[in-house]
Amino acid sequence: MFAYGFSRVLPICALAGLAGCASAPERINDICAVFDQNDGFFNNWQKTAADTERKYGVPVPVLMATIRKESGFQSNARPPRKYYLGFIPGKHTSSAYGYSQALDGTWAQYKTESGNFAARRSNFEDAVDFVGWYHAKTIDAFGLRPDDTTNLYLAYYAGWTGFKNGDWRNSTSIRKYASDAAQMAAAYQGSCGTAAAEQAGISADPASPYDLGHPYDL
Repeated sequence: MFAYGFSRVLPICALAGLAGCASAPERINDICAVFDQNDGFFNNWQKTAADTERKYGVPVPVLMATIRKESGFQSNARPPRKYYLGFIPGKHTSSAYGYSQALDGTWAQYKTESGNFAARRSNFEDAVDFVGWYHAKTIDAFGLRPDDTTNLYLAYYAGWTGFKNGDWRNSTSIRKYASDAAQMAAAYQGSCGTAAAEQAGISADPASPYDLGHPYDL
């Protein structure tokens, strides 16, 4: 039984190696290391991010800074649960999940509009495509530049309605999140080479925790 089980596991692990296992990178503030750790034949994050830039026109540093700020590159990241009486677990504080921290409703909209009906929030390729899709719609709706990370992140975090209404103006924390994301994108811009997609670099904010969940619908 044991030998049979082992023989089944070995090829699966080999395939996982080729695909580039989606375990969370150990050095999440060094985007070069993030790409190096996920450079499998079937799961090459650097190539995937570059493909997303070509598809939507959103620069790789902006895409990667958004995911870094949202989930810390954790595939199963989600907001904490509510607890009753201090110890009885309840529901999560929002439906945000995965690399992109997309909410259920927005993820459903993305799948419908993109035609990517099998998309999973825990899959990096799907998640970065979602971020590119969302930022591209924000650019079209509000006339923003593709490299305007601050406002793109404000719209991503506050949602299109919240961004339009200026809800974020009264929130110091949301404005700081957007500023942090912009600093990350600027730092990513200067490292790891500049090929066609001008790919990533090292974050200037190594102490910044990732942020889970959104107060508004995306």
